[in-house]
Amino acid sequence: MEHNEKYVAHFEKIVNALENEQLDLFRKEFLDMHPYEQSKFFMEQSKAYRMKMYAYLSPDEVAEMIEHIDLQDTKEYITEMDPRFASMVFAEMATDDAVDILNGLEKDKVASFLTIMDADSAEEIKELLHYEEKTAGSIMTTEFVSIDKSQTVKDTMQQLKEEGPDAETIYYLYVVDEEKHLVGVLSLRDLIISDEDILIGDIMSEKVVSVSVAKDQEEIAAMMRDYDFLAVPVVDFQSHLLGIITVDDILDVMDEEASDDYSKLAAIADVDKPNETPFKAAKKRLPWLIILLFLGMLTASLIDQFEETLEQVATLAIFIPLIAGMAGNTGTQSLAVAVRGIATGDYGKQKKLMLMLREIGTGMITGSVCGIVIVLVIYVWKQEFFLGLLVGFALLVTLTIATLSGSVIPLIMNKLKIDPAVASGPFITTINDLISTFIYFGLATAFMSYLI
Repeated sequence: MEHNEKYVAHFEKIVNALENEQLDLFRKEFLDMHPYEQSKFFMEQSKAYRMKMYAYLSPDEVAEMIEHIDLQDTKEYITEMDPRFASMVFAEMATDDAVDILNGLEKDKVASFLTIMDADSAEEIKELLHYEEKTAGSIMTTEFVSIDKSQTVKDTMQQLKEEGPDAETIYYLYVVDEEKHLVGVLSLRDLIISDEDILIGDIMSEKVVSVSVAKDQEEIAAMMRDYDFLAVPVVDFQSHLLGIITVDDILDVMDEEASDDYSKLAAIADVDKPNETPFKAAKKRLPWLIILLFLGMLTASLIDQFEETLEQVATLAIFIPLIAGMAGNTGTQSLAVAVRGIATGDYGKQKKLMLMLREIGTGMITGSVCGIVIVLVIYVWKQEFFLGLLVGFALLVTLTIATLSGSVIPLIMNKLKIDPAVASGPFITTINDLISTFIYFGLATAFMSYLI
């Protein structure tokens, strides 16, 4: 609590400096904060105060702050800046971060910023802009230190002093030959503890793990997690070193992918933002809802086919929501397990088979327990033992099939190169509604003589 009060008081002090146009006080208090805290303060301010901040801060100070703001929010701030100032901000940012923001802007604005920007910065950004989104090329940075295998440790230390301040990271040094092919890697630790006159080629590790420039960002994230890398080099098809991907970029990727999977599991095109209009939010949700509406109509049509069964035993209608709801719930649980396993790469061919067998077993156990419970409940409530037996058996079969379908559908989609998260909760629920209704009324029709 005391920590929060301290920051509130500090924020108020900075706001007062802005209000009273006390430039020196504002800069002193604002720049004392971590860039993440600066970004939080900045986002809380009105546009009028933000415009003052642009005037009080240098392009490199704004660039460092902007890099700590979520990508989807940066468009508003970049476009409200003076174009010349914005182009200087882009020039000061890490190239990969600048490219990420520019990819979200209209093409005419991108062209305008690149025209105003200094030639060297614009050229670096253009090199990355042509790579396909969500690939290694689109998230890599070209601000890294590469060293020649024929140079000495002493020469390399001098090179680091000159190039290190502009590099994204220097914990790993990537070694290239005369033709810029990636041939090895050297840690900063190994460099520091080596004698000055030793050649880099003698102390480097030739077992360097790299990624293709076209590799999907989600696969790179999984690889960096598995290897515990702080950075990974990016190469073209001829093994020329093009750039590096750092762990902070991968954290952004993991956040983006998790957000994307969450939105698909919820059957929406993208996660709604708090400041989004009702129209935009509805536009994202409607496509899936329309599809699910028509799938729901299939369930309604199926019930209509069993109208005669319902007329003879109207009590059956009471348990339709129970059967359908339980099928949807258990299917969604199974779906979550399968999608997570696919996303983390935990499932090979053998494990997929084991998953399906396990889910069948799980469905049978949960179905049996729930079936026994509902038999007892219906017998006590309605004094109808056979009706309870029917509903209980239908629940057993339904939960077994629903649990299996929750794991099989995402596996099939993954096999067809479709994002398994598309097998969303609402989609699985609706499919299982259809299956459970057919099983329930099919059994009721088959054993109608015992119910009447």
